[in-house]
Amino acid sequence: MKSMKGLLHTTSLQEAQERQQASYGPAPLAGQKRSWSNNDGDPNERAHVSNGLVQFQRAVSLPAAPTRLSASSIVSARSQTDTSDYSQRRLLAATPTSSRDPELDLAHRTYDLPSQLVRNLASLGIKQIYPWQKNCLKGPGLLDGERNLVYCAPTGGGKSLVADLLLLKRVLGEPGCKALLVLPYVALVQEKVRWLRSVVRDLRLPENPSYDVAKGPWRRRADEGAIRVVGFFGGGKVRATWDDFDIGVCTLEKARQLPSTGVTPANSLQANALVNQAIDDCSIPKLRAVVLDELHMIDDDHRGYLLELIATKLLSIEQPIQIVGMSATLPNMSLMAEWLDAHCYETRYRPIPINEHLVCEGKVFNVESAGTRSSSNTQLSSRCLMAGLISPDREVTKSSHKEFSDPVLNAVVSLAYETAFNGHGVLVFAGSRGVCESDARWISRVMPAPHSISPRLLEKRLDLLGEMRSLSTGVDPVLEETVLYGVAFHHAGLTSEERDLISAAYDAGTLVVCVATCSLAAGINLPARRVILHNARMGRDFIGPSMLRQMRGRAGRQGKSPVGETYLCCREADLDQVLDLMRAEIPEVSSCLNTENRRIQRALLEVVSTRLATNHESICDYFSKSLLSHSHGVEFVHECLEKSLIEVQSMGLATGDTADGLVPTQLGRAIVASAIDPDDGVFVHRELTRALRAFVMDGEMHILYVFTPVQDFGVIVNWQVFRNEMEALDESGLRVMNFLGIKPTSILKLAQGATLKENTSEEKELARVYRRFYLALQLRDLCNETPIHVVSRKYDAPRGTVQTLSQTCQGFAAGMIKFCDTMGWGVMAAALEHFSDRLMAGARADLLALAKIPFIKSRTARVFWESGYRSVASIANADPKELLPVLMQAQPNKIRLKGRNDEKLEEKLLAKAEIITTAANRLWHIAEIQLQAEMEEE
Repeated sequence: MKSMKGLLHTTSLQEAQERQQASYGPAPLAGQKRSWSNNDGDPNERAHVSNGLVQFQRAVSLPAAPTRLSASSIVSARSQTDTSDYSQRRLLAATPTSSRDPELDLAHRTYDLPSQLVRNLASLGIKQIYPWQKNCLKGPGLLDGERNLVYCAPTGGGKSLVADLLLLKRVLGEPGCKALLVLPYVALVQEKVRWLRSVVRDLRLPENPSYDVAKGPWRRRADEGAIRVVGFFGGGKVRATWDDFDIGVCTLEKARQLPSTGVTPANSLQANALVNQAIDDCSIPKLRAVVLDELHMIDDDHRGYLLELIATKLLSIEQPIQIVGMSATLPNMSLMAEWLDAHCYETRYRPIPINEHLVCEGKVFNVESAGTRSSSNTQLSSRCLMAGLISPDREVTKSSHKEFSDPVLNAVVSLAYETAFNGHGVLVFAGSRGVCESDARWISRVMPAPHSISPRLLEKRLDLLGEMRSLSTGVDPVLEETVLYGVAFHHAGLTSEERDLISAAYDAGTLVVCVATCSLAAGINLPARRVILHNARMGRDFIGPSMLRQMRGRAGRQGKSPVGETYLCCREADLDQVLDLMRAEIPEVSSCLNTENRRIQRALLEVVSTRLATNHESICDYFSKSLLSHSHGVEFVHECLEKSLIEVQSMGLATGDTADGLVPTQLGRAIVASAIDPDDGVFVHRELTRALRAFVMDGEMHILYVFTPVQDFGVIVNWQVFRNEMEALDESGLRVMNFLGIKPTSILKLAQGATLKENTSEEKELARVYRRFYLALQLRDLCNETPIHVVSRKYDAPRGTVQTLSQTCQGFAAGMIKFCDTMGWGVMAAALEHFSDRLMAGARADLLALAKIPFIKSRTARVFWESGYRSVASIANADPKELLPVLMQAQPNKIRLKGRNDEKLEEKLLAKAEIITTAANRLWHIAEIQLQAEMEEE
């Protein structure tokens, strides 16, 4: 392995000249050209780029540079001479401007938007809308909120703006109105909250004469007329309620985080729970708009039924709520529109056309032109492609490096290099985390060395690497190797902070290649000039047509890339299935409610608990408004209801009969309040009932076990680690194991290679107890200030998975507190609440007050405590400059950069210190108000 310093002298003059010729001038947007040439910028700056790199090496140790490889060339396979061997240089028609139609201007009186809103959108780059957006918005009763809407538009076609405008018109149209926007993933929620806050900046709400300013310090706002946009997702420090927002952006609760996903679902007070709460406390009349994004996910096995429950409740309460459903892939949109009694609109317009390609054995076929050239006797098939009956457009030459002997890997690397080298953004989708990281490594090995790129770009990458190193969780070793070459990867094994940094750096053009797992296609908005699919599998199975379209839809984006290309690289053995996949129609969506997975039972329990329907007639009427009734028929629904009614009562969740009316039991109400499934609720009730008789209170393990979610997270238990942790448990922890039925002898056998049996229902339940206890051990360490990366190494789990466990457990703990409150177990609820705060803070009890301050958590809180700042008041009264040494000490890898780099680090920490003191002042002020109110009551 060569050192980075040695690498500066090994690049050939010819390679440097080629890179200089590839200069196109920097542009800080994903999908636009970025210069790697050292010929741009200040000549003095160019002269010192090598010195700057060496200076950075002295300050921060960089990983040794791997041996450099070269990407294969991609040559034309046709006899005619093209104007360029790079296919992405074609000019495409631009989007029509507003001068052609005055109604494309958002300031037009048709839309009746506040002038400040129009200015905000213009500042964000939206000065006019597309013709399809105008036609959609002008649908009957939409702008007035009198009609629901279901619409379908391709990814990147601007579909979100239509929903945003309708949602804002409802909130701005009447005092005290609220709106909900439901999204499938936390990453999307966070992104949407930032966007909407920019959109509503300086906008004023209509005056609300009924607003009560004496409701509490949270509601005493300095700017009473501002629009409050609040995100609801697991892991957030702010516990907002229904009264604390005007626009709520939330996920579906009960989203299950699986190891293969690259985005984080949540488990807290979200969409379905918010609607239930509003119905229960009679505040639902304030709700005027609900937007359901990714409506096609209604048939998702884990979460889709929640979308149906939300919409069905809204349809049944007979309130003037405008429901807007949107999707990029919704083949049976007419059924969805019929169900929601909505206006229906569909467009196939994409402002940036996509050219689709198939790559097999190094041959690159343009899918559209290949299909066009095929005669009736020469269909697009694997036999025709590989026999040469259909000519490829280009070919990826075989590599001279043994590392790239696999034609699929060679094609992925070469196609990524071609695009990135010409200054454009590349998004590569891989089927697993391992392939994701491997692809990032191989692509980085063929990219230009750091010293040969633009000084400004190099500085940005050095800053990015420094930020990653300064994270409390440390930096992933693979990212540390690839970032300086403009390459990164994105999957659930990374922490949320790392994923945020990567997304922002890619969007800004600092990174040019992002390799991601397939779930990123739906989980975050990262457009690219070229999208490359490393095979068409996710794990061992082929992806579905809907996911394929989602991934392809990331290619090209208005304002960022004038053209989009997709390349699906596959093996010859998979060619038939891949061609079938590319030709496949998107499957129709249908209801996921059924009796086998207890979905109807949960829906029925929610309806009875919120008193929307209690007798046979009203229950049947309620479910007649469900998608299940529209897709399967009334008779099928009635059969399911008969079975479910019997089962809900037999499980002890409701009493009475359908003639006189059903009444939820205390357990039934607790299950609805905690937003868990009936089966999980019965399991939790059984365990907590036993725990109340003999709760182990002289340690932490029992209460942490209660915190651990009952859902299957796909956790892989390292039984050797389990055995080691078991042997280190104190007497209290061993009593908890014995109480739960976990046998030490069984753990020893499993650590020696035995298999955990899960054949019978009893064995499955015991296996769930073992896995929950294993996760509870991780929670114990997190609550006692053990850093995430240390827990990750200890339990042989990715850092992102450990972090997601912590965030999800916070939401589950909130559900368990509600469960205990509803059951009347106040003492248990109080104990859980205390530990819930500890879990959120990642710290012991003495640091809980400090951990409420932004940027102070776990390790940082302990450093503040040991430095003498042991209360919120002490930090509130401190000068921000006084906190600089403390924040520097809290850095896990203390970066000592020289000169300008040192100044930049100090500037960042000072900005953070100012936020900390401001937040501490606010918290201190709130505490004083609460104390004064309590004294007045006494």
